[in-house]
Amino acid sequence: MRKSAGFLCCTAMSDEELISAANAGDPEAFQELYERHRDWVLRLATRMTGNHADALDVLQEAFLYFLGKFPGFELRGRVTTFLYPVVRSLAVDVRRKRGRFRDDTEALEALTVEDPAQAELGRALAGLPAVQREVVILRYVDELSVEETAEVLRVPEGTVKSRSSQALKALRDDPRTRAHFGS
Repeated sequence: MRKSAGFLCCTAMSDEELISAANAGDPEAFQELYERHRDWVLRLATRMTGNHADALDVLQEAFLYFLGKFPGFELRGRVTTFLYPVVRSLAVDVRRKRGRFRDDTEALEALTVEDPAQAELGRALAGLPAVQREVVILRYVDELSVEETAEVLRVPEGTVKSRSSQALKALRDDPRTRAHFGS
């Protein structure tokens, strides 16, 4: 535990405790939230923008937006659930401004992966309908729960489950990815 400017800040604190400390004015609590979630935001932004420099811009803007919510921020889920739509919106804006607007399909197809199996998986994901692909990415890449995915997409949990089931069936049926998903 470290003490700074009259506040206690500990890397072992939960996100909820850090948010409470940040709401009370502890700048190191927000710094810890940033350090805890920046890599996730950067990976997400890179995937959504298709460009590392643009992703860094999105990272900066997302955390500036987050910081602007203090004091008074109330967490109603996980921090990543709060940040996902922020990053998504900022990424779309950056791509439009840069004239590089691409949908997820193009971004997935543009991935350069050394592992041919991963490349096939990326192409198979790109072939899914956008609503199914987004659910698969949120659930299995970004590791959001069904509840969090529903919250992020603003759809019922049953819709998330249905889209996920349809997508996984399509991936199981696809000869390129069948080995990854079994029979």
